[in-house]
Amino acid sequence: MRFPQLFSRFRPVGLSALQHLDPLRVKWAGGREGPTWLRAAWLTRACSSSPLQLPIGQGNQKNASSLSSDLSQPSPTATQEEEEGSFGTLSSKYSSRRMFRKSTAQLYNLRLREQSAEDEERELEPKSWRGRKNTPYWYFLQCKHLIREGKLAEALDLFERQMLKEERLQPLECNYTVLIGGCGRAGYLKKAFRLYNDMKKRDLEPTDATYTALFNVCAESPWKDSALQSALKLRQQLQARNFQLNLKTYHALLKMAALCADLRMCLDVFKEIVQKGHAVTEETFSYLLMGCIQDKKTGFRYTLQVWRQMLSLGLQPSQHGYNLLLGAARDCGLGDPEVASALLLRPREEMVLLQPRAGGFRTRKRAQAQVGDGMSIRHVEALERQLFLEPSQVVEGLPEPREARAPSKAQPEVDTKTEPDHMVTLTSLASEPSRWGLEANLLTLGAVPPAVVSFGTVTTPADRLALMGGLEGFLGKMAEHGLKPNIKTLTLLAEVVEPGSPAESSLLTVLDTHQVEADVTFFNTLMRKKSKLGDLEGAKALLPLLARRGIIPNLQTFCNLAIGCRRPRDGLQLLADMKKSQMTPNTHIYSTLINAALKKLDYTYLIDILKDMRQNRVPVNEVVIRQLEFAAQYPPTFDRYKEKNTYLEKIDGFRAYYKQWLKSMPAEETPHPWQKFRIRPMGDQESTTEADMDRSLGGR
Repeated sequence: MRFPQLFSRFRPVGLSALQHLDPLRVKWAGGREGPTWLRAAWLTRACSSSPLQLPIGQGNQKNASSLSSDLSQPSPTATQEEEEGSFGTLSSKYSSRRMFRKSTAQLYNLRLREQSAEDEERELEPKSWRGRKNTPYWYFLQCKHLIREGKLAEALDLFERQMLKEERLQPLECNYTVLIGGCGRAGYLKKAFRLYNDMKKRDLEPTDATYTALFNVCAESPWKDSALQSALKLRQQLQARNFQLNLKTYHALLKMAALCADLRMCLDVFKEIVQKGHAVTEETFSYLLMGCIQDKKTGFRYTLQVWRQMLSLGLQPSQHGYNLLLGAARDCGLGDPEVASALLLRPREEMVLLQPRAGGFRTRKRAQAQVGDGMSIRHVEALERQLFLEPSQVVEGLPEPREARAPSKAQPEVDTKTEPDHMVTLTSLASEPSRWGLEANLLTLGAVPPAVVSFGTVTTPADRLALMGGLEGFLGKMAEHGLKPNIKTLTLLAEVVEPGSPAESSLLTVLDTHQVEADVTFFNTLMRKKSKLGDLEGAKALLPLLARRGIIPNLQTFCNLAIGCRRPRDGLQLLADMKKSQMTPNTHIYSTLINAALKKLDYTYLIDILKDMRQNRVPVNEVVIRQLEFAAQYPPTFDRYKEKNTYLEKIDGFRAYYKQWLKSMPAEETPHPWQKFRIRPMGDQESTTEADMDRSLGGR
């Protein structure tokens, strides 16, 4: 069979288009390349059409090219049929482009930027570690170091991202405990219990330190109700498992009860501590004192009773305990004077409530052994009955005072009803500290002087300080126990001493005597007391003392000075002085000045304060809004047509200005207490990066 007939019969579809393609890349249907001799023929034909000079053997190549050209040309009829059958199907075989896009320099630059952004995102993604370079104990030490520096968020990120996600290490109990302890100091309740639940899911056994940290985070949480519920639930779980707590964990539980619950729950935990056989220490009574301070009405009496019970056990007080006494004198009241007189002024041998009932020889010996080691259950129950004694039970349960039953010749009977001037009240104690302040000291276990038979009106912190011996008596008691006051003690004393008294002036001398370094908080306390009395010049006289000691005033210093600015010129002068000092007033300073303007209904002064506040762009909080809304209201009895009121003539102008001022002022956003401890996920960082890129490209 001849070659032309062979190719004319069995020629595949689409072969006519192959003569326009590169002969070296031509493939037959089925993906295989054509025969070698056919590719050589096409190559010879292409070379023959070139205008360059041909090398030696040109004739042979021409013959081969002519032969290949004869073989490659089909008949006209077959070519037409094949083109009709294969029309429109070649583009899908030999073309890979489906769509066409316009390309400009801006789009090319944008594509490069997107590619670089993707590369940066790949770098931010956690990469798998090729080998474990660190151990769980190394992460424990690193997290502990970060928490000590106050970097709780960094410690949580190191544990959750690098240790668990990148290195994929199996954590230990200590890794969770140190983070729960850090959350406890910050009050991060939700995160602490989330770590605790994750710890249990990994079959890690919590220790006493873990439960101590969990109770501590409940105590430090800003939301006391939810913290109390979480702590009670945890305590029930531990009781169901019969888990024995140590003294440190009980102290954390007692702290939680003191700050989140009440004194009755504190005594319940205190009783459990004694039942478990733990030795009661001074720290235990310190947490009990914190529970007493929570009762603002009768907390001072509770504090004195618990303090004297601690001294009866032979425990040595600490500096923190004395600071708690001053806090109770500042914030709490004495309660019912009759109950306080019956419980605090009676000699100790007559106080049968604290003494357990006498039994046999073995019972007394066992009670003495228990008192030597600590408190017994009967002591705690007796203390609880004494703390929550009702006024109706005073006459029934307590005997009358010895002086009232049998008055002696040396001491005449004191009739508090007919001769109230002869009754030794707290007012006389406060007015004559040198005579009564050092004698009538309720911090001692001994009996008070016989002349003191009852309490008078106890209303101010200075009156309650006089019951503790005054300034000299209080510092003397600290010296008896080998303690020296620190700056916190002196700051609390500055808050409770009588304003304008010699004791207040002697605080600076006490400061230098005990070689205590003063801080700005101590001087701010003195300024606030003088400003509340209206002594603005006396408060300003303390500023040179700050400069002499190298102390820089802060915004709280100017806020205390603003309390004494009762005239408009004083308030405006304070704002001008702060502007000269390059200090921007905060919301508290403006709120104090607004309060002074409201008391005098000076709307012109109020508008000047709002103008300065608008100029400095200070955000407005809820307190300021409440003050200004009250100032914009008409008094209920105001009638401008009936009578003329010079103070309320400008209220309409203030209302109009306040409406426009409110639209242009920013609002103060209160940050969440746990916002600074939260870790930003990787998705937020990527979205932020993309948004910044779009913004830099002109908002495409």
